Amino acid sequence: MTDDTRILISGAGPVGLTMAIELTRYGVPIRIVDKAASRTDKSKALVIWSRTLELLDRAGLVRQFLDAGQTCHGTQFSNGPETIARVSFDSIDSPYPFALMIPQSETERILETHLKELGVAVERQVELTGFAERDGRVLSTILRPDDQNEVIETQWLVGCDGAHSAVRHGLGMSFEGSTQPSDWALADVEITGLKDPDRIAIFWHSDGILAVFPISDKRFRVIADLGPAGDDGHHADPTLDDVQALVDRRGPGGIVLSNPIWLAAFRINERKVRDYGRGRVFLAGDAAHIHSPAGGQGMNTGMQDAFNLSWKLAMVARGTCKPSLLESYSPERSAVGDVVLRNASRMTDAAVLRNPIAQAIRNKIAHFALDIPQVQHRIAQTLAEVEIAYLKSPLSVSAPGAESIKGGPAAGERWPPIKADVAPVGSGSVPGFTLVGEASVTESLARQFPALVVGTGTGPFEDVLWLVRPDGYVGLTARSDDVQAVRAYLEGVAM
Repeated sequence: MTDDTRILISGAGPVGLTMAIELTRYGVPIRIVDKAASRTDKSKALVIWSRTLELLDRAGLVRQFLDAGQTCHGTQFSNGPETIARVSFDSIDSPYPFALMIPQSETERILETHLKELGVAVERQVELTGFAERDGRVLSTILRPDDQNEVIETQWLVGCDGAHSAVRHGLGMSFEGSTQPSDWALADVEITGLKDPDRIAIFWHSDGILAVFPISDKRFRVIADLGPAGDDGHHADPTLDDVQALVDRRGPGGIVLSNPIWLAAFRINERKVRDYGRGRVFLAGDAAHIHSPAGGQGMNTGMQDAFNLSWKLAMVARGTCKPSLLESYSPERSAVGDVVLRNASRMTDAAVLRNPIAQAIRNKIAHFALDIPQVQHRIAQTLAEVEIAYLKSPLSVSAPGAESIKGGPAAGERWPPIKADVAPVGSGSVPGFTLVGEASVTESLARQFPALVVGTGTGPFEDVLWLVRPDGYVGLTARSDDVQAVRAYLEGVAM
C-alpha cells in the first residue's frame, strides 16, 4: 500500500467496487476494505439496466458483462392462464436496449477481477470500526484479520457498506422510512415448462403476486408475496415444495421447479437518508437508500451513485476542480433516490392488492395502458434509467438564450451514446469535460482549459454548444456564439 492513499472505501459489493474502479482508472490512490471473507455467492441483485451498461462502457467493461449475462427483452403480465399486458424493452433509447440478467455474484466477480487488473486488491476480513474528521482529513480505524487496529489517514471516506452501514451509523444519520407489513418468499431454482423463458413473467393472482426472472438457460428467480406479516418475527424460509405450491396455484400450470440454490423469506424495507454525505464522508448505494426490489433498480441506482461521486472526487483529488464540486453529489443523487423509492413502492403496492375490485381495475388499466406504444416506451425508458436527469442540479446551467434552442439534450439530461462500439464520454484515464459544438470554437476553448476539457466533438446542431460531464450528463447548454458562458462555467468549477 502506498502512503498517499486519498480515499478509503468501506464495502466491496457492486457499489464499492464500481467506486474503486472509477477512481483507480482516473489515477486516484485508494484502499477498499470489506469485513466479509469473500465475495457473495448468492444471486441477490439480478438486473443490470441500460444506463448502467452505458456507464460501465466508459471503463471498457461491457463485453465482460454481456458474455456472462443473459439479455431479457421484455416483461409479461398475466393472471395465470391469460395475458394481461406486455412491455417490450426493445424500444429503449440505448446501445443496450434490454435488461441484462446476471447474478450479483458474477457482477462482483467481474468488477473485482478488473480492479485487481488495475493493481488494487480488496482487503478482506477488514472492518471499519470508527472514523473522525480532523484538520481537513479523515482518520479511519480498521480492524485487520490479525486482530490489530490500523489508523488510515485519507482525504475522504466513502461508505458503500450496505443497509447496516457502519459509516452511516458513525455519521449518526437517520435511515428514514419503514418496513412493509408483508412477508415474501424467494427461490433461485431450475425451471422447466415456462413459456417465453427469456422474459420476466409477472403473475397477478387473486392470492398475490408471483414473479419469475430468468438468470440463465435453466436457472430462474421466483418471488412471491406471502400476505400480511405476522407478529411472531421472521417468517421461516420456504422449502422447495412451498414455492412449487405457490407456482402451481398462481402460475399458468405445467411449471416444474428443481435443484434449489437459494431459498429465503424476506421483508421489504423502504428507507433513505436525507443527505448522502457530511464533510469529507459520503454514502452510496444501500448505505444511503434501500427499497422494494420491484423494477430491479437497487443495485443500478447504487452503482450510479458511485459513477456520479467518483468523477467529482477524482477531479478534486487531482487538483483540477474546487472542493465545492462535491457539494452537488447529495442533491443530485438524493433526488434520484426519492424517485426510485417512490416508483418501486408504487409498483409493489399495485402488485399486492388484495381487494378483488381493486385487482380487476388494476388489470384493466394495465391491459389498455400497456397496449399503447408510447406508454410502453416510457415505462421501458424509466426502468432502464436512461431518463434520469439532473435538471435542478447546481451543475446544470442553461445559458441565456439557450432555452430557445430546439433539439438535443437540455442541461442536466443524459448525453445520448452514439453506438456500442464508439468510446463514450468519460472514457480514458483523465477525468474532464467534453465540449461539443462547432470545431473552431470547441478546439479554441479546449486549449484555454486543458486540464478541464479533455475532449471535443461536433454536435448535431450548428447553433448549440454543449459541455458534457465525465459521467455523460450535460452540464451546460449555450448558443454557439456564447463562448463566455462556457468560460464562466469552467472558471466556476476550476481550482
